Amino acid sequence: MRAIGIVLAGGNNHRMRELSQKRAICAMPVAGSYRSIDFTLSNMSNSHIQKVAVFTQYNSRSLNEHLSSSKWWDFGRKQGGLYVFTPAVTMDNSNWYRGTADAIAQNLTWLKNSHEPYVVIASGDGVYKMDFNKVLEYHIEKKADITVVCRDMEPGTEIERFGTVKMNEDFRITEFEEKPLQAKSNTISCGIYVIRRRHLIEMIEKCAQEDRYDFVRDILIRYKDMKRIYAYKIKDYWRNIASVEDYYRTNMDFLKPEVRNYFFKQYPDIYSKVDDLPPAKYNPGAEIRNSLISSGCIVNGVVENSVVFKKSYIGNNCVIKNSIILNDVYIGDNTYIENCIVESRDTIRAGSRFIGEEGIRIVVEKNDRFVI
Repeated sequence: MRAIGIVLAGGNNHRMRELSQKRAICAMPVAGSYRSIDFTLSNMSNSHIQKVAVFTQYNSRSLNEHLSSSKWWDFGRKQGGLYVFTPAVTMDNSNWYRGTADAIAQNLTWLKNSHEPYVVIASGDGVYKMDFNKVLEYHIEKKADITVVCRDMEPGTEIERFGTVKMNEDFRITEFEEKPLQAKSNTISCGIYVIRRRHLIEMIEKCAQEDRYDFVRDILIRYKDMKRIYAYKIKDYWRNIASVEDYYRTNMDFLKPEVRNYFFKQYPDIYSKVDDLPPAKYNPGAEIRNSLISSGCIVNGVVENSVVFKKSYIGNNCVIKNSIILNDVYIGDNTYIENCIVESRDTIRAGSRFIGEEGIRIVVEKNDRFVI
C-alpha cells in the first residue's frame, strides 16, 4: 500500500476512572486476550502498510511493553517497521504532546523522511476491522484532500462525545462539530483519516507556527471550506473505548457469537502479543455459561455472562455474573461479583461481595495474596 500509518495513542480519558490510572487507554485489555491497539495495528498490517508510527505519552509503560516486539503484527522487517515515539526533551522543545497535531509536529522529521505519498492516521482505542486500501481508493477517486471515516450511530448512542459531521449528496463534508453540546447529526467521525503526506506536512507546519495543537479543531474544522474533505461511510462493527460503560459494552459484545465470528473466524485476522500460557483449567464444581475464559486461568466456581482475562484464579463456590475480570486476578473462595470490572492483579479476599447496583462498579483491591 502506498501509505504510512500513524497511530495516535497518547491521550488520557478521565471517563475511564480508575482503569486509566495504571495504563493508557490504548493498552486496555479487550476480548480476553487482546489490547485495544491490536485492532488498529492489525488493520494496518492486513492493509499492507509496512511503516507505522505509534505516538504514546500518557501512562505508556504498559503500552510500550506490549509494543516491545513488532513481530506479532508482522512489522519486523528491513524496510519500514513499527516505530514508537514518546515526547523527548530537545534543544528546541521541552513540551509534552499538547494535542494530536502537536504530536505529529514533534515527529515531523520521520514524516518528511518517508517516501510513501499518503498517510493513514487512526486512534488506537477503536475496536473494528477495516481495509485501508478501500479508503485510499475512495480518497483518490474523489480527488479528496482529506478523507474521514464516518459511521451512522444507532439511536440512544451518546453522540455528543464524538465529532459529528454533515455532508452533501456527494459525501463532501459541509459541517464538522467536535463534541457538540447538542448533536445535529447522528453521523460521527471514527477518528480515522487518509491524507496526502505533503499536504499533511504543510498543514502541520502551519499549525505549529500559529501555536495550534489539535488535529480535529485546527485542521479538519478550520480547513473544511478550503480543502476537499470527504466522508467514507462504514456499516460494520465499530466501537470506541471512551468511558467505563463503553469499555464494558465492548467486552460484553464479544459474548455474542456473531461478533466473535466476525473478528476471529473471518479473514483477515486480528493479531496480538502471545503469552506462553497453558489452556484454562476447569476443576470439579466449575460451571461456565456464555463466557470467555482466557488461557492460564483456573476456575473452581460459577462464571456467567462474563469475560475472564489471562492468569486469573476463581476460588471454590465463587459466583461471577455480568462482569469483567482483568489479568492476573486472584478471587478467594465464596466470593460474589456482579456487574463489576475487577482491576488487574487484584486479590479479592474470601467471602467478599461486590455488586454494581447503579452502573458498572470498578473493584480495586490490593490485598496480600498469600497469608502464612
